[in-house]
Amino acid sequence: MSLSSENAPYDVVAGLVSKARAAQIEYAKYTQEQVDEVVTAVAWTIFEGDNNSRLSKQAVADTGLGRVEDKELKNYRKTLGLLRDLKHAKSVGVIAEYPEKGLIEIARPVGVVAAVVPSTNPVATPYNKVINSLKGGNAVILAPSPKGASVADEVVALMRRALVSVGAPVDLVQKLPSPVSKEVTGELMKQADLVVVTGSQNNVKSALTSGTPAIGVGAGNVPSLVDETADLNEAASKILASKSFDNATSCSSENSLIAVDHIYEDLISVLQKKGAIRLSEEQKELIRKLMWPNGKLSSDVTAKSAKEILSLANIPHDESVRVILVEDDEINSANKFCDEKLSPVLTVFKATDFSDACKKVESILNINGAGHSVSLHTQMLDRATEMGLSLPVCRVIVNQAHCFATGGSFENGLPFSLSMGCGTWGGNNISDNMNYRHYLNTTRISTSIAPNEPELKEIFGDYWKAHNITV
Repeated sequence: MSLSSENAPYDVVAGLVSKARAAQIEYAKYTQEQVDEVVTAVAWTIFEGDNNSRLSKQAVADTGLGRVEDKELKNYRKTLGLLRDLKHAKSVGVIAEYPEKGLIEIARPVGVVAAVVPSTNPVATPYNKVINSLKGGNAVILAPSPKGASVADEVVALMRRALVSVGAPVDLVQKLPSPVSKEVTGELMKQADLVVVTGSQNNVKSALTSGTPAIGVGAGNVPSLVDETADLNEAASKILASKSFDNATSCSSENSLIAVDHIYEDLISVLQKKGAIRLSEEQKELIRKLMWPNGKLSSDVTAKSAKEILSLANIPHDESVRVILVEDDEINSANKFCDEKLSPVLTVFKATDFSDACKKVESILNINGAGHSVSLHTQMLDRATEMGLSLPVCRVIVNQAHCFATGGSFENGLPFSLSMGCGTWGGNNISDNMNYRHYLNTTRISTSIAPNEPELKEIFGDYWKAHNITV
């Protein structure tokens, strides 16, 4: 479809939205059982045959980001976990009744969802957003990154065939035509009923200023804190597994490691034994020049393996290396090692004690990443509560591999998601993991109940007494 005319972006999007609305109107008549069948049919396409393997290979080939085997695992676990969360969830008709309050809650679709997808997860994120959209009775139009547009075509083709197989309207799932541009994506944001956006902060800002209700997520830049009580072998294994997974494409990958002085050298030693390389100051500067040649993170290192990065920097290394350790003591916005690196490069800071470590964590988050999450490795679990009460984060992940845990895990209770809300700290209007509830409108029916009006004394009695007020 040509985009040459001045009105082309509007016309292209209007055509897609018109078809989506017609499909959604029909879909809105479905029962919960019918909706769940549609969700299951679409979800099955990632598990069926060699689809996951094929799409994962194509995703890495098209984007140049990540590792095929990790993409496969991510697609599998994230989709299976989401289906577990949705298995018994009510999203059609009456979903809750509270007789004591005289309230009935009814789930209603939002309509047409514009789903903006990052190049880092061109398969897992579309499945997550499409499944959540369909669970809510909505139609969805994908806006992939240009790098991920080709594999998105394959994903959408699979999903549309699944819709046909269960007799559902095929235009419930569509995508923007290639080549995908900022102009057409922006127009989709304007014409949809809801925008759900994952990816760059520029995309998030565009969505939030589009005039359409939008749910965006904040930037990663996750710090991990290891205190003096931590099991160092366990902590090191989890940190390395998380940081090296999919070459750190996840916004939930650790970018900084803060270790208290008492265990600092021991932790570094364990990390080295398990596959980390500790750089000298000279090697650190080689990495700095490679990663930020013009002040911006180079695509040469983004989502590349530790071995590839070290080879590009001409730094000798063992073939078993998984993560690059860069030690630093300056926490400020001018120091790029304090920021998100989208690569298996982990900046390590030393803290005098737990209190000092928390201060360093907060400083790092405030550079870029406020609201997202922090990782804690400890045997003093009350410290997690202390961090949750004081740090600007929406999640404190305790004794877990961070990138696996933050977006939901079979070993924790967080909803499975690839989009983490960061609250007002991160400029977001949600602070939880984006899930199916965010794809719903809720209608509430209110009926009369027995009066429940308190006396003034019941409300103000303690206050009057404390301040010697006589009424």
